[in-house]
Amino acid sequence: MTFAVRLLAIAAFAAGTLGFTATASAQNKVNLGVAIPAATHGFTGGIVWWAGEAKKELEKKYPDLKVTIKTAANAGEQANQLQDLVTANKINALVVFPFESAALTKPVAQVKAKGVYVTVVDRGLTDTSAQDAYVAGDNTAFGKIPAEYLAKALGGKGNIVALRGIATTLDNERMDAFNSVMKNHPDIKLLDAKYGNWNRDDAFKVMQDFLTRFKQIDAVWAADDDMAVGVLKAIDQAKRSDIRIVFGGAGAKGMVKTLIDGQDPRIQANVSYSPKFIYDAIKLTAEARLKGDKLPATTIIPSVLITKENAKQFYFPDSPF
Repeated sequence: MTFAVRLLAIAAFAAGTLGFTATASAQNKVNLGVAIPAATHGFTGGIVWWAGEAKKELEKKYPDLKVTIKTAANAGEQANQLQDLVTANKINALVVFPFESAALTKPVAQVKAKGVYVTVVDRGLTDTSAQDAYVAGDNTAFGKIPAEYLAKALGGKGNIVALRGIATTLDNERMDAFNSVMKNHPDIKLLDAKYGNWNRDDAFKVMQDFLTRFKQIDAVWAADDDMAVGVLKAIDQAKRSDIRIVFGGAGAKGMVKTLIDGQDPRIQANVSYSPKFIYDAIKLTAEARLKGDKLPATTIIPSVLITKENAKQFYFPDSPF
């Protein structure tokens, strides 16, 4: 399915499949709580910003909708906020990006048990019966797309190193998808893959190790734009010229701008995994509940290849991410 078709599919789901109209929304009043991590780094900064954009736009569009946003610095604070949303704000719908999966499962289940409609975003719960719906990015595509791009760009031959995120099921899905593509390209050697923890400083150290151990590296799958920044810094400090491509991920605005401007020949493409999915989750949940509908059990927001040609579609200069 092409990117355009996928977008149309999402739009159809949001507006057509649900049969939603502004007129129909008048039948239900929705008091929607949004519980998300605080803006402690770039990606969660984007989560907070996109949640705010959703509140601003949707409350203006739908008079019967009220959105209350809570940001938490840790799992315990988020659990307390969930109780506040129920008892003080009296929400009847919740969109939650769990700070931690295991720690938040019971608190979210308690909210659902009180009759609140629950949409969980990205970081899943350990017990899915605690949720009504799940909305997430496409982690398989996040690993598959870079692998396909690198294989083609290298002409099916070369040496690659990879940086993984944090040891989670999400990271495993991405790495498995990457490896499944590379199995079809036996002349491409994955020299090593180490955890960079989605952190530019950790990624810098990992890349220093790779540069010391491997004299010929043709491409790096950094698997995150923050890690890609650390990788590039390590390469520049080592003054290595063998590395032709550094493929990050998630479409951070700085990396997308570099792609648009052609500032660094090593940055040739990216893959979307935008924090905008919190906006999509809030919008889909609000519009469905205004009509009295439910979301599908699982909704996957597509991850797509970002190149210089389509990069402007993914460039959000006002977002912190």
